[in-house]
Amino acid sequence: MQVRLAYNVDHANPIPVPPPPRAEPSLIDNLDVPTKGIAGVPDLMHHKYVVRDGNAVWTGSTNWTDDSWSREENVIVVAESNPLGHAYTRDFEQLWESGNVAESGFVDPDPFPIEERRVRAWFAPGHGEAMATRIAHRIKRAKRLVRVSSPVITSGPVLGALAEVVSDAKVDVAGIVDATQMKGVYHQWSLNGNASWKMPLIGRVLGGAPFSGKLSTPYGQGDVHDYMHAKVTVADDYVFTGSFNLSHSGEVNAENVLEIRDPELANRLASFVDEIRGLYQPVPLPQDGNSLE
Repeated sequence: MQVRLAYNVDHANPIPVPPPPRAEPSLIDNLDVPTKGIAGVPDLMHHKYVVRDGNAVWTGSTNWTDDSWSREENVIVVAESNPLGHAYTRDFEQLWESGNVAESGFVDPDPFPIEERRVRAWFAPGHGEAMATRIAHRIKRAKRLVRVSSPVITSGPVLGALAEVVSDAKVDVAGIVDATQMKGVYHQWSLNGNASWKMPLIGRVLGGAPFSGKLSTPYGQGDVHDYMHAKVTVADDYVFTGSFNLSHSGEVNAENVLEIRDPELANRLASFVDEIRGLYQPVPLPQDGNSLE
């Protein structure tokens, strides 16, 4: 049996919101298996997946840390499929061979069946922009229901789609974000004039639909990571879930998302999002880009 482990290596440059947990390369490299640190410069190796025997995949939003299992909301998907295992193996090999985030994710998102379900595997950065656009497309095509769970929402296509659907008021839209991390987003946008156009969009989304926000511990205060970390979008019968925050920076990270068309799973995960958002208060809205009301 051969086991290989690739992991993100921190760098000293500014990191996006939300920041990743820190790895200990010396401890990981002492494991009795081949390992490779992937330098997240300038973009993160943000995957959290396992491929077993080329035909079974474990993936989702969960970092492999104690806090992830005990303090955070997350989603995990386990599936067995030769085409799915092949897709994830190709992505892993691209990272392993190059050691470079920018040279990974070039796996075509061709659809394939898993039992009665229609599935696509999306990988970034190779197909990062197309992945965000695909999620936005399904949101705009929804006729009945949209549920969103993401620590932050900053992807332009996704923000635009959500703002349009919320404004039309024909679809049941609701969701959950991490309020503390969104506060960091508002602050970043207030400093970056190039992103100021996103402020009215996020205000329309969060102000026009019932979105809750978890007040997590700010990064660096005691190194407690208790984020709202589940990453799932439901649009009618479609589910998108994986490592991808609905963020602009995520489009150029090493990320993966499973697109699954399955009414039963969509209803189950929509209920999960509603359960989480019921635990927290409505998310505060940006006042002037510098603060939360």
